Amino acid sequence: MPGFSVRQIALSGAFLAMTLPAYAQMGGPSGPPPVGVITIESKPVVDRTEVSGRVQSTDRVALVARVTAYLEKQLFEDGADVKKGDLLYRLERGPFEADVAAKKAIVAQQEAQGELSNLTLARATQLLAKDAGSQSTADNARAAQKSAVAQIESAKAQLKNSQISLDYTEIRSPIDGRIGRSSVTEGNVVGPTSGTLATVVSQDPMYVVFPMSVRALEELRDKNADKGGLDAVKVNLRLPNGKIYSQTGKIDFVDTTVAQGTDTITLRAVIANPKLPEGVGSKSLGRELINDEFVTVIVEAASSQKLPSVPRAAIMSDQQGDFVYVVNKENVAEIRRVKRGVSTPVIASIVEGLNDGDQVILEGTQNPAFRVGIPVKPVPATSQALGEGK
Repeated sequence: MPGFSVRQIALSGAFLAMTLPAYAQMGGPSGPPPVGVITIESKPVVDRTEVSGRVQSTDRVALVARVTAYLEKQLFEDGADVKKGDLLYRLERGPFEADVAAKKAIVAQQEAQGELSNLTLARATQLLAKDAGSQSTADNARAAQKSAVAQIESAKAQLKNSQISLDYTEIRSPIDGRIGRSSVTEGNVVGPTSGTLATVVSQDPMYVVFPMSVRALEELRDKNADKGGLDAVKVNLRLPNGKIYSQTGKIDFVDTTVAQGTDTITLRAVIANPKLPEGVGSKSLGRELINDEFVTVIVEAASSQKLPSVPRAAIMSDQQGDFVYVVNKENVAEIRRVKRGVSTPVIASIVEGLNDGDQVILEGTQNPAFRVGIPVKPVPATSQALGEGK
């Protein structure tokens, strides 16, 4: 043979002898191409929807100075847990205590004037009864007595206002929770215009706020109507590190307005946020959920339904939508249009298009001999195609 050596011809013959059996196994001219299949069997599937959401404290309080004074003492550590009523800041009290003392003296003075006006009125009334006094004198005494009463009430009101200002020199926590970083240090003058001194946020329970399409919300409500509607829906969280949060929440609020741009509505769930066990949490982070934390919200129906499920790798898409390759009763490959339901990175449930007993092709579609509409040889799919071990 011109152009080839004896050695090259021998090697080529050996190669053909080695590859022809493999080609026959792939379904060459000797028979239909083999395809790895899985037989569909319905399994319980929980209808779930995953959306992005944020954790929010149920109570958030911005501490602001109500009076203008020097900040004498900060009585907490930044990031510490505080209880309702705990003293957090102490402002300079001297000027306010002096003002309260002055207002008390004014009250005492007005009360003395009031006692005198009472005596004057009583004397004038007695003289008028004995025809020894005039009516005008009695009227003047009565007016003076009423004026004295009014002066006493005014003085007491001013004293109360001064006492309130004095009480404002002690800034206490209005809620149980965790306090953030202080924005001021001791020695600064603070007042109503100084802004927030620190923020206290509650810790347990927490809110989770997330959007959901109106259509998805209506479907979720209808599917759980016999179980209590949205009250029966479970809310789980996937934390930023990918971990599923151990506590389960419940929806407690649905907003009254739909966002026109996205056709979504805001929902809120409440979920427990207990302290971490000793040795797991730290002093600075004793709970898993943090105010304003970004999480993935997993909304689950109250009950499961049986649906066909296939590995995600079996589902393909084109301009018409999702489809899978199946082997029909005559062992002929065909396309089956499907509608996906709940999906994970590995498995997808099928709402429409597949039934129990259908054989879905997972392997062999890359074989050059594979074509839709031709006979194929179905064999069990390999564990790798089934996604086992993932």
